[in-house]
Amino acid sequence: MKPWLFDIIACPIDKHYPLKLFIFSYESSEKDFESFYNLFKKREIDALPIEDTIHIHTKKKDIFVKDNVVIEEKPIKIYLKLMIESIEELVHFEDRSSSDYSKSVINLLISDVKEKLTNFLKKTDIQDLTSVLPELFLVNTFKVDVEIESGVLYCEECHRWFPIIDTIPQMLPDKYRDKDAELQFLKTNKNLLDEKFFKQNLKPFNI
Repeated sequence: MKPWLFDIIACPIDKHYPLKLFIFSYESSEKDFESFYNLFKKREIDALPIEDTIHIHTKKKDIFVKDNVVIEEKPIKIYLKLMIESIEELVHFEDRSSSDYSKSVINLLISDVKEKLTNFLKKTDIQDLTSVLPELFLVNTFKVDVEIESGVLYCEECHRWFPIIDTIPQMLPDKYRDKDAELQFLKTNKNLLDEKFFKQNLKPFNI
């Protein structure tokens, strides 16, 4: 599951949005996250494959942008607002994986990157994205290039939990869920969830 999917996914039972995401492991490696982090910190724009990711062009003096997160072309200020909203979704992530750099990247996005884009958006006349291209590229990299291998999506409204197994969110109606397999998944990863989680009225089943 790519983190970008979290921006649009809701509980299939009660349609509550947003969900909460507990990440147990990534398919992406620690070296991948280290590379993302260091590339951002260096801020070497020429080293970033920007043209393959962020598409900018002008129509009648207005600037329009699209990328792998905001996939439909938008006026520059609307584009930046949507990117900030996508970053804000990360507050619902609980990274319980063994990766230190993944946590560093998420913290960087929630703090420094969001602040830089928010301040940039306050400018009265935005004509050039060059100064925030590293920020925009990091959002795209994390949201689209990263793959979550296993975890749990949790609805705080109806208390249903949905496992992510082998990168695929298993979001089926209760009657179609494999109780034995999913309970085993929960037992296997019990150490990655705190006791408070299991004391809730979890549906459709709990260990």
